[in-house]
Formats: sequence, C-alpha cells, structure tokens
Amino acid sequence: MTAQGDQSEGRPIETLRGSITSVGFASGHRFVIGDWRHSPIGPFADVMWAQPGGHRVLLADSASAAYIVSVYPFDEVRYQAVTAERHSRSYTVRSHDLKLDMKIGLATLRPPPRPRWITATFENWCARKLLCVRTHGTSPTGVVEWYRTRTARRVVAATANLDGADLGSLATLDRPLGFGFTDPPGQPCYVRLRVDLQRPECGGRGRRSDS
Repeated sequence: MTAQGDQSEGRPIETLRGSITSVGFASGHRFVIGDWRHSPIGPFADVMWAQPGGHRVLLADSASAAYIVSVYPFDEVRYQAVTAERHSRSYTVRSHDLKLDMKIGLATLRPPPRPRWITATFENWCARKLLCVRTHGTSPTGVVEWYRTRTARRVVAATANLDGADLGSLATLDRPLGFGFTDPPGQPCYVRLRVDLQRPECGGRGRRSDS
C-alpha cells in the first residue's frame, strides 16, 4: 500500500544511518558533517563547508565524494580523508585542512520509529513550523529524500582550525548554506538519523518536491 508522500513507484531505496552535525563560527564559516556508519558504499565521513562568501566546498575521499556529488552539487571538491570520532559528549572531526572539536549536550528530542509517509507529511509540517527545516524533499539532482531523526542534541561548545587559522567562537547558522532541499536548524546541533534516498528513473530528473 502506497501512502501519500511515500510514492516509491517500485524504485529502490538507498539507506544511510549515522549522524549529521551542523556548526557555524563567528568568522562566517559553516560546516555540516556527515558521519555515516551504514551506507550503500560502507562507512564514511564527509564535511560540507560553506565559506563566508557562499562558496560551497566538499571535503571527502574520492569514493565518498563521488557518491555525495550524485545527490548534491558543490562549487569545489577537495579530495581528502575525513575522520569523525565521538567519545561520550566529545566529538572530533579531522581532515587535511580542518580540525573541529565539539562538545555535545544532552538529547533534547527522541521521536519514536515511524514510516516514511509520516516523515513526508506530518513530521515535515511540524519541522517547518517549529524549526524552519524540512524532513522530506528532492535534492538539486532529483533524488527524493526522507530524514528520520532518532535523537537530537545541541552542540554546546566548539572550536575550529582551518589551515592553521582559528575560526572564532561558536555561532548560529543564520544564513542559507545551499547544499540541498533544506538547511539545518539555526542552532548548532548533532542529530542521529536515518536517511532514505530514492533516485530518479534512468534518463530523467526527478520532479522537485516542496512537500
């Protein structure tokens, strides 16, 4: 049975499980870290980096970058290994160019398991009204996505070093990052989630959705 907002049309679903962390700094640099313990290409980590002027950079190794750019476009890709490690409430991210050290708060949200059609309808409506984010939509490359949060936590402290330069104090993400169909919440956060992807049929781009 196909429910509203979950129109699979027989096309396969790709699933990623892990976390997305979003942080901004007083210098204007903003980062979205994907830390995927399960994905169609195996475990990987990546950093989506929005520079103060809006230039969008992906930091990832070559295999991860190829998968990510099939979903999201970037102005630049820097091929470098990214590692992400969490120990209790401490979370560190490293690449050749970037060092991020973060402290994560206690869980503020623990929604129960739910089907994709709930994520695409009721959950999406609530997320837009309460947090100005979306849980369902279509990427610029035509990939339909469902973001199902398992837990959400604030990032309560963070430092960042980029090519040896300190990026300043932790700040809100008050400007669009422009990576996909939604931006993260304004407050820096660490979210454990499941992401389902459904690619457009061969030979055409998917219809853009504003559900």
